[in-house]
Amino acid sequence: MSNKASRRADPVDKGAAGSEHTQAPSSPSVVRSVALLLARHEIRNIRRWFEEFDRDILLPILLGEIALHNIGALENGASHTGKGRTKPGGRAEGPESPYDCVLKPCNAYSIAAATGLPRETVRRKIVRLVELGWINRRDNGHLFVTQAALEHFGGLLSSRELTELMETADRARSLLAE
Repeated sequence: MSNKASRRADPVDKGAAGSEHTQAPSSPSVVRSVALLLARHEIRNIRRWFEEFDRDILLPILLGEIALHNIGALENGASHTGKGRTKPGGRAEGPESPYDCVLKPCNAYSIAAATGLPRETVRRKIVRLVELGWINRRDNGHLFVTQAALEHFGGLLSSRELTELMETADRARSLLAE
């Protein structure tokens, strides 16, 4: 028996029996109900993003990838701007704000690789995101999410969508507890 298997069977292991995170097997009908609940939640959000981005579903995907690349510096322990660091929108200087942080640049090639989309498609969509004011592209091709995008979508996520996500999670937990 492997170490992994013996740890699961060991009742003394805090991650095994007795943990509140241990799930009892759910009936197929409960699993279907939870899957349907989550699907409704996701489709509702996709429709919103579709409308928010002029009915182009690739735009929110690309904006999200660029934002995730940009904030990658935060995962490595960076927190606030310092001398020579880049702020939201790719600015190297400017007034302090709650959104001031070190941002890691990306480019169309890295976004195409991350999404699996053709580079030319990504390049065209980035042009549109720049036109909408959500992305700033420097002369060297570095892409940064703008402060306007952070404020707009940060507000959206913290209000309506986060509340709905929490409500959906609560309903899913209650269905699984039955």
